[in-house]
Amino acid sequence: MPHTAALLAAVSEDQGPGSTLRVVLVVSLLGAVLLAWFLLRGYRNDDNND
Repeated sequence: MPHTAALLAAVSEDQGPGSTLRVVLVVSLLGAVLLAWFLLRGYRNDDNND
C-alpha cells in the first residue's frame, strides 16, 4: 500500500485535492463494480447446477 499513498501524494501535489478525490472515486467505483460482478455471478443459472 505505500505505493498507492505515494501515487496519491504525487497526484495531489500537482493539481490539488480535486484530482486525488477523482482518483479515489474512480477506484472505488471500479471496486464496487468488480465486487458486484463477483457476488452476482454466483446467482447465474447455467442449467448445470443439478
